[in-house]
Order: sequence, then structure tokens, then C-alpha cells
Amino acid sequence: MLFNSIEFAKFLPIVFILYWLVSKKDLKIQNTLLLIASYIFYGWWDWRFLSLIAFSSFIDYFVGIGLSMAEKKRERKLLLWISICVNLGFLGFFKYFNFFTESFADAFTLFGKPIEASRLNIILPVGISFYTFQTLSYSIDVYRKKLEPTRNLIAFLAFVSFFPQLVAGPIERASNLLPQFYKKREFDYNKAVDGLRQILWGLFKKIVIADNCAVYANDIFNNYEIHSGSTLFLGAIFFAFQIYGDFSGYSDIAIGTSRLFGFNLMKNFSFPYFSRDIAEFWRRWHISLSTWFRDYLYIPLGGSQGGIWMKVRNTFIIFLVSGFWHGANWTFLAWGFLNACYFLPLLLLNRNRKNTNAIAEGRVFPNMREFVNILSTFFITTIAWVFFRAETIYDAIAYIYGIFSPSLFSIPDVLTERMLVKIGILCFFIIVEWIRRNKEHALEINQVIAPKILRWSFYFVLIAMIVVFGGAPQEFIYFQF
Repeated sequence: MLFNSIEFAKFLPIVFILYWLVSKKDLKIQNTLLLIASYIFYGWWDWRFLSLIAFSSFIDYFVGIGLSMAEKKRERKLLLWISICVNLGFLGFFKYFNFFTESFADAFTLFGKPIEASRLNIILPVGISFYTFQTLSYSIDVYRKKLEPTRNLIAFLAFVSFFPQLVAGPIERASNLLPQFYKKREFDYNKAVDGLRQILWGLFKKIVIADNCAVYANDIFNNYEIHSGSTLFLGAIFFAFQIYGDFSGYSDIAIGTSRLFGFNLMKNFSFPYFSRDIAEFWRRWHISLSTWFRDYLYIPLGGSQGGIWMKVRNTFIIFLVSGFWHGANWTFLAWGFLNACYFLPLLLLNRNRKNTNAIAEGRVFPNMREFVNILSTFFITTIAWVFFRAETIYDAIAYIYGIFSPSLFSIPDVLTERMLVKIGILCFFIIVEWIRRNKEHALEINQVIAPKILRWSFYFVLIAMIVVFGGAPQEFIYFQF
């Protein structure tokens, strides 16, 4: 079920009414209702994969109980490895089986011994990368004794399948989200209204920004051989805003929807395209995944505490794994490798924590140094996105080669009046995000300071733009991951 669909527009108010009015504030009934609603939400796509998420949930639930009773270190390690192998085993089979078999066959062909790869018609379950990491965080934290294992099965199943963030995050830690299922939840009008604002901004990002940028990005990327360098660069910019509007828009809708039910999810995006270096970008982009890899992979490997070789090794491991997490294609590994190359000089020069303060704090505009840093960071990020979007490594390299041709300084050959309107809307979006850059989300508003007529006028402008510029609902990019 898509957030930007008629089905979800009907589903959400029904669940909301049942949750607050019919459940009569009974915690167990509320959790049960959320569990049923979440399984309906997920099963709407393909009910057969409900058994997969249920099986994964039961494994980690019983692993947690087992860890609470196991005293020997060997037994505890065995239980942890059961959780890791089951979860990553499912993920590896559904997401990477064909990639590994085809790569294996290509490797033999390269050495003059061609073999035929057996490709299976495997359907990738929506959101498997997200809920797999979420359940793993529970098992690992219980193993580390940072979290008490739960015996509340309904609460645990609801935590794993919680529908607002089930299929595309944020990837919640068990230590943050699971305890919220234990506490009695009272309806908070102000929290709900703020959630609705965040949902509205998320829908605007998805429907108006991402989906419109996708039309031009797809056309340019699919026909990159015939376009000028300036057009190719424009296409890369369109994709940069497509993936940002698409993914951060999903996160906004997920966080806002959770607030309607009394839950607080972690912030997943913090205006990343205003970053002044690539390290700051990765502190602001897909925060739930970046911090997951930091806590469960980077730090256990030694982090940046060792010598130069360890710092280099760990940096490349974390970015390559992050790239591979996104998809079974060499382009994602290349994207991760390129970002590691961007990040490494900052780490080695001990400048990766330089820009942790607010951007242009206390000022309307950035100074010239900040402005140049923001533009240069956006530029190298946009170039890296080409690998993320391209079908093959060859296509990505050819696309970038085309950008840096002499025609880079020509007028793009795809400019139309309709495209100029969309570029104007994109500029409006950037201005709003810049003005609200120090807020939790762009529509976080102080109702005391902001007059009601201005607030509602702005809401209606956004709704009108969604109606006028919205086309047929398109799937979110991260559903494929």
C-alpha cells in the first residue's frame, strides 16, 4: 500500500478512529490493532510474504528470551548467530542470489571458461532490508545487555511490523521504539496536528518534487547518448532531488503518521543538501541507516581509533557495505566506493567533525565560504548519484564523461516552458527548506508566533500544488531496497 494512494487515504483514518475511539485506551487492544493494521498494510502488496516477516519476528523474539536465560558466553553467541544467520540468510537469498550467481558465471567467463548461470525468478519482498536490520538491532542489543528482552509477543510483533515505517524506514532501534509499545498512550492534539503538517510536507516532497523530477531524470538518463553535457548535468540534478524528495518525503510521512498514534520515530533526514562537506552530508542523510552501520559495524571493527590502515579499511568497509545494502548491482558498490574516497581525506586530516554546528546560525544567508562549500558538496554528491541511478558501471562512466564534455557550458537542449515551471517550483522548495533548516521538519510551526491566516494559506498553497502538479501515484524508490 502506497502512502500516496487512495487506498492509504482510506486506510489511515479508519485505523486512527479504531485506535483512539474503539480501543478505549486499552494498551493491549491498541497494540493488537496496530499489529493487525500493519499486517494488512504489508499484505496489501503481496500477502504471501507475511509469513516471512512473521517467521523473522518469532525467531528474534525467542532468541531474545533465550539470551535472557543463557549464562554461558558460548550459548549466547550461538543464539546471536542464529538471529544473524536467519535474518541475513533471508536477505541474502531474496536480494542477492541472482547477483552472486551471475557474477560467479561472469568471473569464469572472464578467464575463458564460460558457464551457464541459473537465474531464479525471485520476487524481492518490500522492505526486507529495513525490517531485517530493525530486528537485528534488537538481538544485538539484548546480547550486549543494553536492552532487556521482551516477553510481550504482541508488542514485539507490532514493533517489527509497525506500518508507518515498515517498508522504507526510518530503521528504528529496538531501544527507542519497542519501549513505546509498553507505555499507555494518550491522544495529544498538538502532536497529532504537527504530525499532519509533516505528512503534508512529505506528500509535497513526493508528489510535487520527486515525481516531477523523475519524469525529466528518467528521460535524460535513458537517452544520455544524445544529450549535451549541460543537459546531462541537469538530469543528474533532477535525480538528486528526485531521490531526496522521494525518500525524505517517505520518512516525513512515516514520522508524521506515527505521531498520530502517539509514537516518536527518529529523525531520518536533516536538510542534507545544505551540508558543507561530505561528512556532514552523511550525518544528515538517511540518519537511521548511517548510525546503524556506525554502531553495529564501524565501531565493532575499531572505528577510527586505530592506525591509518585501520581507518582506511573501516571507512571503505562501511561505505561498500552501505552501497551493497542498497542493491545487488555493481553500480551501488561503485557509489559506496566513491563516497568512501570523498570521506577518507576528511577522516585522515581529522576534519570529519568540523561542521557539526548549525548552518549559517543566526543569519539569513550563508557567508561566501559556506556557500561555496555547500555548492561543492552538492556537486560531488550529485556526481556520485549518477552511479546510483545508472543501470551499469559503463553507463555511469559514459554519463559522467558526457557531462564533462565541452557542451557542459551550452544551454540544455531539453528546456521547455513546462520544465521551467517545474524548476521554479524546485527553487521554491529549496527556499522553504533553507528558511526552516533548523527545525525538525519544514512545516514545524510555532502557532503562537505564526498567524493562523498565514499558516492556512500556506497549507492550501501546498495542497493546490499537489493537486495541480501531481500525476499518477508512483512507487517510492526505496521500496526496491
